[in-house]
Amino acid sequence: MADFTVAIVNPDDNSETVSPMKTWLRDHQDSYPFNPSEKNSRTITRWLIQNGWSHKETPTEFRLYPPGSPPPSDIGDSEDDPPAVDDGEYGSFRLEAELRNFLANNLGLAKIGNGALHLVGIEHQTATGPIDILATDDAGAYYVFELKRAATPDKAIGQVTRYMGWVMESLAKGKPVHGVIVAGEISANLQYAVLAIPNVRLFEYQVSFNLKPVAHAVA
Repeated sequence: MADFTVAIVNPDDNSETVSPMKTWLRDHQDSYPFNPSEKNSRTITRWLIQNGWSHKETPTEFRLYPPGSPPPSDIGDSEDDPPAVDDGEYGSFRLEAELRNFLANNLGLAKIGNGALHLVGIEHQTATGPIDILATDDAGAYYVFELKRAATPDKAIGQVTRYMGWVMESLAKGKPVHGVIVAGEISANLQYAVLAIPNVRLFEYQVSFNLKPVAHAVA
């Protein structure tokens, strides 16, 4: 489970003072219409984001920034992404890293490309940022995956195309390069955007859970 924290940024050097979220809110309780001890962390996080707080997510932490203490300028693309908090809907991942790791370990579920997909790297480093998942198919074509746990912001198309450009320049050697955006929900704006980029495909993921009965052992 990720830790929920509050960060206050020092504008002089962009250093951050980080505190557990509920501890920080108890110390500033006069500013908020609820008792932090009476609500769970995800409910509080949704309320804060809806009221102007910024956020940054890592595999182990969900860091929140008050409106009067904006995050450092190098916070990266996560700043405008939808919050990775449990909205009570069945069938989604709680953290983007969970979606990334699941898909990387189950590329066979992605029925795209010529034959099977083969993992090249997770968080594959490039000159333009890390690619969530980089893969190739049996014909040697490259697939650049951009993943969003919840709804997809329009800027996802800019992210995936710049990664694709780097792969074309640095790795592909003339082989095709495809972009794949996977999200819990694909926006209408993004659907319009990819009409002009035929080698980018959009997918909405679905998660299901089944219980398989096990027969009693035979003596």
